[in-house]
Amino acid sequence: MRQSNMLIPTLREVPKEADIPSHQLLLKAGYIRKLASGVYNFLPLGKRVLRKLETIIREEMDRTGAQEIQMPSLQPAELWEASGRWETMGLELMRLNDRHERKFALGATHEEVVTSLIGDEINSYKKLPLTVYQIQNKFRDEKRPRFGLLRGREFLMKDAYSFHETYESLDEAYNRLFEAYKRVFERCGLNFRAVIADSGAMGGKDTHEFMVLSDIGEDTIAYSDQSDYAANVEMAPVLPTEEKPKTEPNKSLEKIETPNAKTMQEVADFLGHSLQEGMKAIMFKVDDRFVMVVTRGDHEVNDVKLKNLFDAKFIELATEQETIDVVGAGFGSLGPINVPEDVEVIADYGVQPLVNASCGANENGYHFRNVTPDHDFEVTQYADVRFIEEGDPSPDGHGTIQFAKGIEVGHVFKLGSLYADKLNASFLNQEGRAQTYIMGCYGIGVSRTLASVVEQFHDEQGMFWPDSLVPFDVHMINLNMKKDEQVELAETVYTNLQDQAFDVLYDDRQERAGVKFNDSDLIGITHRVTIGKRANEGYVEYKNRKTGEQQDIHVDELVSFLKTL
Repeated sequence: MRQSNMLIPTLREVPKEADIPSHQLLLKAGYIRKLASGVYNFLPLGKRVLRKLETIIREEMDRTGAQEIQMPSLQPAELWEASGRWETMGLELMRLNDRHERKFALGATHEEVVTSLIGDEINSYKKLPLTVYQIQNKFRDEKRPRFGLLRGREFLMKDAYSFHETYESLDEAYNRLFEAYKRVFERCGLNFRAVIADSGAMGGKDTHEFMVLSDIGEDTIAYSDQSDYAANVEMAPVLPTEEKPKTEPNKSLEKIETPNAKTMQEVADFLGHSLQEGMKAIMFKVDDRFVMVVTRGDHEVNDVKLKNLFDAKFIELATEQETIDVVGAGFGSLGPINVPEDVEVIADYGVQPLVNASCGANENGYHFRNVTPDHDFEVTQYADVRFIEEGDPSPDGHGTIQFAKGIEVGHVFKLGSLYADKLNASFLNQEGRAQTYIMGCYGIGVSRTLASVVEQFHDEQGMFWPDSLVPFDVHMINLNMKKDEQVELAETVYTNLQDQAFDVLYDDRQERAGVKFNDSDLIGITHRVTIGKRANEGYVEYKNRKTGEQQDIHVDELVSFLKTL
């Protein structure tokens, strides 16, 4: 491809709205252009990388026996209402009405559609197991689209769905797809981790996220420093400390006025103890009831664990007015003593060993000290409801926990019969009885993966793509289009490389050498061949974008040299 004919609108300045490397470089190098907030055009270079990434994904999916299909983006509301997600997806689901006032959604995902499809088409266990997938644009009305392709309102995704008669069959497919995902991200050259995750609005149990390690990642990964254990920080369990006998005698409960002391640190400073010696109480609304959660003063409540503990549909913090209505005190003075009988008290395991600690008195401006759990207040249930912290023991018993930032690029779920039950999707099993499908779900953010690659493969000059995704095999530059010997040699080299099946971007523009070199570094094609001053001798200059290696090579040896690379 001649660069003079190709749409590659490079920029000299970083666009103001771009604040992470992938967003900046993809815009500067002419791979993408913004249409609206969270919505992007893919220009020729960007589309070439996407196509290569899609090819890798298709190869690995086909290798598992999955079959590619294409489902509509426009989905009737009835399917979402049947699954219950018309409400639970909230404002992120893009909704619209047609001219007949029928309700539709733009596909954020396709569990409902694929369950309906397979339920209508497969009626016997003899056709199971079955896995289908598609690569398609998805739509989510993000409240705050940002980071370019990493958090958009329209994005490209590969989603796959497996259907089974037994959970053993689901386990086999899950493991097969898990390994396929690892191969996809390995072929992309990414430094990633597969981590234990929460299924969120997708539902189901047993799920893993694939996280690309990056300082700009929005997710925190908790990993062991001595094993391969890794989990999203929301899901990493905290091991209960071994209970030791409480040898310290219980002191008399004291109610103390604590004016202007609302935060745990302010209360600890006022009462003269450490954060670890205080108890923090927070009121939550869990579905249709109020629950008070108590943690040690230096710990943070993990609402995902709390939601999973109750298997709840909705969970949110109670408002200050709701808290006052329930226990008679606002934020900063809450505690587990003398709470109404209909309010459950869930205490984190870290609270259980405390003796003579402090807590709110459920009266504004007052706290208790010398409080001991199970002596001064009743606990409905002890549970793991806090976030794991760096330095905590690893849940697998090997080493301690460290944190890293990650970008989620893939997610695999065991859905079970959740969607099949709600949509009445069934088949005849081996006993001749109707049975609902057991399902798995497997997604890769394709455009998100592209941006994640750039986050790991760039320097101050621009990008340097891994060989599996680079938009062209070779970037050939003619430094002076006015010199006949350079033009003649460039045309010869261009033709020879194409004849040998090299995909070549030929910079034949009437631009200064500095502009061409800067654009080449920005675009990030690994192998650069420059036609310059030694053209009359039959020599070209080779440079590797990744390593900076340079050398002069005679044109007669160029093809064999490039092939060895």
